Amino acid sequence: MKDIELEKIIEVMQAAGCSAVDTERVRNMHKAGLDNEIIHCLRKCRCSLMDDLRESQRRVDRMDRLIRMTESY
Repeated sequence: MKDIELEKIIEVMQAAGCSAVDTERVRNMHKAGLDNEIIHCLRKCRCSLMDDLRESQRRVDRMDRLIRMTESY
């Protein structure tokens, strides 16, 4: 992987909301020649983002229920 490709990956990770720890981990993996491990790290970041999405959806669902309950009074 070229350094310019790595910088694009880091840029997209940051835009997607990946943590600074994860972006630094990817950078270090690349420096160590562990480019194959980067995919694994990206998948873990995705899973974390999906967990956040699910939690946000639960909060929205709770608010929707509260609104419906309040409207029915």
